[in-house]
Amino acid sequence: MGRRHPVEGNKRNLYVPEGFAHGFCVLSEIAEVLYKTTNVYSAESEAGIVWNDRDLRIEWPVKQPILSEKDGRFPGLKNADIKFYYKEEGK
Repeated sequence: MGRRHPVEGNKRNLYVPEGFAHGFCVLSEIAEVLYKTTNVYSAESEAGIVWNDRDLRIEWPVKQPILSEKDGRFPGLKNADIKFYYKEEGK
């Protein structure tokens, strides 16, 4: 018998609504992520938030992730050119 692919039996799905900020961190040696989108990819329409924005207080389990060049250039949430409502706690 051959070795099974680690995600062969997983088949988990996560629905992320259009415009919803999202990110993920892979801790395994192998990961397969497939996106289904509402439209054809358009670089001009893409926006994002830098992964380690201190204001978001996300405790990522890695300190030096492997990022795409574009993902490393995104601004923090306060400076992002994104059309959504953001309110800091207590304000």
